[in-house]
Amino acid sequence: MTTEIRTTDRALGTALGGLTPTQLRVLEGVNSGLLNKQIAFDLGIAEATVKAHMTALMRKLNVHNRTQAALAIQALRAGD
Repeated sequence: MTTEIRTTDRALGTALGGLTPTQLRVLEGVNSGLLNKQIAFDLGIAEATVKAHMTALMRKLNVHNRTQAALAIQALRAGD
């Protein structure tokens, strides 16, 4: 089971490395519990752009919703 978790962490770490700087900032906003509208305001971009970044980063992280994305980043940080 530990090997499986480490493999998953490595895959997630690789996926995070593939995120753009803006996607990382959007992910940080999600992890902080912000709404798309709040993230858009903070980054000075349109809400639709935040949604596009969310779609792309969820695909790269292989998750299906923003909660899973936030949990994935938290799990990776806990492993550091």
